[in-house]
Amino acid sequence: MRPARALIDLDALRHNYLLARSRHGGRALAVVKANAYGHGAIPCARALAPDADGFAVAFLEEALELRAAGIDQPILLLEGVFSGDELDEVVRHDLWIVVHHAEQIRMIDHARPALPIEVWLKMNSGMNRAGFLSHEMLPAWQRLKDCGKVGNITLMTHFARADEPEVISTTEQIVAFDAATREIPGPRSLANSGAILGWPEAHRDWARPGILLYGADPMPGAPNPLRPVMTLESSIMAVREIPQGAPLGYGGRFCADRPTRVGLVAMGYADGYPRTVPNGTPVAVDGIRTRLIGRVSMDMLTVDLTDLPQAGIGSRVELWGNNIPVNRIAEAAGTISYELLCNVKRVRFEYPG
Repeated sequence: MRPARALIDLDALRHNYLLARSRHGGRALAVVKANAYGHGAIPCARALAPDADGFAVAFLEEALELRAAGIDQPILLLEGVFSGDELDEVVRHDLWIVVHHAEQIRMIDHARPALPIEVWLKMNSGMNRAGFLSHEMLPAWQRLKDCGKVGNITLMTHFARADEPEVISTTEQIVAFDAATREIPGPRSLANSGAILGWPEAHRDWARPGILLYGADPMPGAPNPLRPVMTLESSIMAVREIPQGAPLGYGGRFCADRPTRVGLVAMGYADGYPRTVPNGTPVAVDGIRTRLIGRVSMDMLTVDLTDLPQAGIGSRVELWGNNIPVNRIAEAAGTISYELLCNVKRVRFEYPG
């Protein structure tokens, strides 16, 4: 059996959720959209269910998968509904919805729900992606209240740069949100992962932890005791020696600067490990750091074993996890940890314990 696998530490997931809720105060929706950021939505939701106040997903189909798996906590649809027909499913499965544009209010106006719909009314406080403008919030809230088809209304916004503590735009968004909603009653939700950890002035009734649940710290340089949830690993499948000056792999991007012992690893970009990482990107072989050399191929990559004489065929190779932070690999690839984690595929997912 090919040794490429993703080990998912559900104890670490629970630790990170409880840390987020403790840091924020109030209640917290665990964001498990995009298959729990690539970790497996159903096993992750089941692991969090004894503690979680609720969950958030992107759209209806993701919520229905959780309901079918026995998850009975509140589930919020972050994108809301795409058609009025979906409102029947929302009511049938006791889901909550974000309302972020006028057409969604019109859908509710024309619906005949058997029970009141729980709504999170979203404001565009400066991200300029989704949500009502500041002067539209009170009329939108009033329209929802007056239609007679809505139950509780939670007010929310989303931050564009909460992971940049030196940038003032998060403070500006908080001020804009507070000014626009001053006359509107109801619970509030502002804090995503970055704001939970770095912006206490954004802490209100509900938090929405996402990437931090999975142990990738969104705040650079911050000493947050998050635990990585995914370990992406494989094994050495072959070993060879190349002389000084010999090229290695596609394009000869690596040229040996000394006689080099090369380990061939069963992992490549088809599995989700990024092709764009450069020579020298860290990996751990049997727990000891070394470097990636040569270009990442579709199914294989190569690592430097020259200073690891004890390593050989069958040695464990960690691509990211406890020894190699996923943020470090994302930086090397010129992307973010979210993308790397969501792209892992074609490997065995294992949930030990």
